[in-house]
Amino acid sequence: MSEAVMELKNLKKTIKGKPIIKGLDFTIHSGEVFGFLGPNGAGKTTTIRMMVGLMQMTEGDVVIKGHSVNSSYKEAIRHVGAIVENPEMYPFMSGRKNLVHYSRMIPGVTKERIDEVVRLVGLENRARDKVSKYSLGMRQRLGIAQALLHNPSVLILDEPTNGLDPSGIREIRSYIRRLAADEGVAVIVSSHILSEMELMCDRIGIIKNGELISIQSVQDALKETDKKEVLLEAEPVNEAEMIVKEAVDGKVTVHGGEIVFTAKRDELPSIVNQLVAGSVNVYSVTVTRSTLEDKFLDLIGEGAIE
Repeated sequence: MSEAVMELKNLKKTIKGKPIIKGLDFTIHSGEVFGFLGPNGAGKTTTIRMMVGLMQMTEGDVVIKGHSVNSSYKEAIRHVGAIVENPEMYPFMSGRKNLVHYSRMIPGVTKERIDEVVRLVGLENRARDKVSKYSLGMRQRLGIAQALLHNPSVLILDEPTNGLDPSGIREIRSYIRRLAADEGVAVIVSSHILSEMELMCDRIGIIKNGELISIQSVQDALKETDKKEVLLEAEPVNEAEMIVKEAVDGKVTVHGGEIVFTAKRDELPSIVNQLVAGSVNVYSVTVTRSTLEDKFLDLIGEGAIE
């Protein structure tokens, strides 16, 4: 296991007597992309604001590289880069001049480091263009470059692909993955775009109504998604439909000659055996791949905010 760079310890937030965040405990490791998932209003942004000291904790602590955000804020926060809202840049200045300007606020950032972060986010060819000419994806990349100036151990990105087109989303995803793999940065990504989180993240934590209800690797989450949709091509269709209806709980429908139903993976061999024993010819069984969306909905249910 790689080094633990951030720990949340019994993190709580109460506003006007109402518990908003209810005792979060988890650890982030160097070189991993950690996805922080939850429906709108679940507490993702509140948690991130407490992580970076923009909001006071009611109880608990966040420890970054061994330093407490509560008691050693300056030492803790120098290990963190973050984009909590959309990155704000001066549009009349070039991308590079924006970075030079922000670097003056951070001790020890050299010209070489500025050049390095420009390369890291792939803006070498556009760094001298005015930010007003940048696409939204390029502005997001420049924001990430700004957050990386002081060489942080943890990069926190709240909705980094918000408002981007598909090519911009793919760009940001590839830079995030590369930062984690090549630079050893721990990246925490908050998002509600589940298909992107599936491609981007190593682990996910799912928050609902201020509580962490699941934390596991993306691969394990996908393996555990309970039921899968099955498309069955078999003849005679009517007999096949009757056998499937007796074998599974839930809805069984016929579309274009194919029988559609949901079942657990380990139920399928028995269903196929029953079909064959009933003199049904089975031509194909197609199981749709589980997605992070399936897992997410399994855990939080529809209409999850209480």
